[in-house]
Amino acid sequence: MGNLSKCVISSPAGYLDIAVDEAGVLREILFAGPEKAAMVGEVPDACKAVVNQLAEYFAGDRRAFDVKVMPDGTEFRRKIWAALQEIPYGETWTYGQLAKHVGSPKAAHAVGAACGSNPISIVIPCHRVVGSNGSLTGFGGGIETKKMLLELESDQGAMEM
Repeated sequence: MGNLSKCVISSPAGYLDIAVDEAGVLREILFAGPEKAAMVGEVPDACKAVVNQLAEYFAGDRRAFDVKVMPDGTEFRRKIWAALQEIPYGETWTYGQLAKHVGSPKAAHAVGAACGSNPISIVIPCHRVVGSNGSLTGFGGGIETKKMLLELESDQGAMEM
């Protein structure tokens, strides 16, 4: 992975731990707890594009991210993470729909595991995947954060960083 530039930002979704490699490729956006508050500070140049796009997203001005991503994972997980980026802003798919979309219609549980291990939250929008009955299920940032992100994307209001 090489050298990483890292930063922690405060966002409407909570603290986000961001890592970008020396080629400017986004490697990780993870939800962080309040113990990371003391780490919020100056954003390294390598992270600025991501942080700016996140600010635009939370303001309701960005529906898609154009930063290059390279999540680490198995071939199947990378396939799922790529497919997550095809779910349109403001829409949700079920785990079963996503499994069918990638050609593995019986792999809804494996799709759920891939969503659960997504290392680039928000930009790779695993929050857009719901249970078969439309229920909000597991999410790294918590169900309330998932609900908030879906409400933001349903045009119910912008949020400031």
